[in-house]
Amino acid sequence: QVQLVESGGGLVQPGGSLRLSCAASGFTLDYYAIGWFRQAPGKEREGVSCISSNDGSTYYADSVKGRFTISRDNAKNTVYLQMNSLKPEDTAVYYCATPGSVCSGYDGNYDYWGPGTQVTVSS
Repeated sequence: QVQLVESGGGLVQPGGSLRLSCAASGFTLDYYAIGWFRQAPGKEREGVSCISSNDGSTYYADSVKGRFTISRDNAKNTVYLQMNSLKPEDTAVYYCATPGSVCSGYDGNYDYWGPGTQVTVSS
């Protein structure tokens, strides 16, 4: 079965850091783009970042640019999201998903989703 599972969420103080992991099973991650999304209560789901499979291109939402970094380790079938300088407005459930080989800003193009991991930024 194709599966994506997020981990690494938790409670951090403003200005702190977390590294989220997205582990894939049932398929080889080398050929897939992976995107990160987040959703806070009462808000629409928001695209955060994406990394493509072929040329390794990366994309970031303006709200996280300069603070978050996406990377991949194909040998471990895992994509990471390093989150620095966290703000309370980053609080959300974070999801990883794949649309295939090419990144997309439209979440409807993503076929497989993980169950999500909670990130809470608070004093």
